[in-house]
Amino acid sequence: MIFSKQTVRDVSVQGKVVLVRADYNVPLTDDGEISDDLRIRASLETLQYLLQQNCKVVVISHLGRPGGQPNRKYTLLPVAKRLSDLLGVGIKFIDDCIGKKVHEAVQNLAPGQLLLLENVRFYPGEEENNYEFARELAEATGARYFVQDGFGVVHREHATTSAITHFIPSVAGLLLEKEITALSESTDGMKHPLVAILGGAKVSDKISVIKKFVKIADKILVGGAMANTFLAYRGVDMGASKIEDGQHQVLDEIYSAAVDKVGVDNVDDFIVLPVDLAVSTTPKAVRRKSVPLYAIDEHESAFDIGDATAAKFCNELEDAELVIWNGTLGFAENQTFAYGSAVLAKCITSKSKLTSIIGGGDTADFALKWCKKNNAKFSHISTGGGASLDFIAGRKLPGVEALLVSKK
Repeated sequence: MIFSKQTVRDVSVQGKVVLVRADYNVPLTDDGEISDDLRIRASLETLQYLLQQNCKVVVISHLGRPGGQPNRKYTLLPVAKRLSDLLGVGIKFIDDCIGKKVHEAVQNLAPGQLLLLENVRFYPGEEENNYEFARELAEATGARYFVQDGFGVVHREHATTSAITHFIPSVAGLLLEKEITALSESTDGMKHPLVAILGGAKVSDKISVIKKFVKIADKILVGGAMANTFLAYRGVDMGASKIEDGQHQVLDEIYSAAVDKVGVDNVDDFIVLPVDLAVSTTPKAVRRKSVPLYAIDEHESAFDIGDATAAKFCNELEDAELVIWNGTLGFAENQTFAYGSAVLAKCITSKSKLTSIIGGGDTADFALKWCKKNNAKFSHISTGGGASLDFIAGRKLPGVEALLVSKK
């Protein structure tokens, strides 16, 4: 596939001020340390290219959900320190995004230096896609070009994915180009059998993607807390498990579409739910206990797919040509409940002819650590969860659509 947007290599950035939107929404430990720096490392190629071009590089990003106001819990200062270590150069950091302080900091940058601004979600204008906030960003930085390299946010219409492109000529970064190209190559002429593995917490976060997979997938395996909601809908008593309210009508629509595709007799072989679950009264449990669906105690919660389900899911992958996985299958932060995800990871990576796409977020964090520990590899681990799923589902990505079209 030829990438259809101009990239940072298609414009003359030599010696210019360049504003880069990165995705540094990294997982943090309880004491504020970065627990996985995938997204930071993924941004290095673009930043190094710009620094080699003697640009004054200004980087913006978000971290967490501070709700449109300053919150020191979500400061990008730890990111600045890690980024400096990875680049091997000192970088500047300023606790603001707009205004005179930012303008002066950019003016004081030397060519070939980098400045990281504070969390853009400290301002309500970011998630509101506010044009005035975008204009203030453009004016404060004085950027000649805007480079969109935050693949994990391009499915959002925010000020730093959409509105900003009305004030500064905007092109793609090298990471964004790489992500779109890799996903396109993996899904063009979609290989079959295609198995979608969906986990995570909420059905509501993935409604359109689930509906798309009902159309294009040959099987859908459901785990994580999402499976709790599916199982409750199918009449299983889930004890004290987390269940998302208000999804009955959505699940009616999903199952109705599935029945139309495969028939009522085959729907449970198409949307495959757990047959047992790992349960406990606490997510911090150190002992694993798998029980059949009918044996969940009223005081227990499901925190992972059960051992029999993990084996069943692996069996469902036997003939697959393409696997798309988004959402861990349990509370993988605790090794006790990472079992199901680990079994699937081993099963997928052991099949040399199987194309595997890991869709960002917590799944990518888990997959990277698992691969490092087990010396294994998936075909593509994306830095963007929602963005990769939306792309695969055929939805337009606002942060990509807004960029200058390639002249090639």
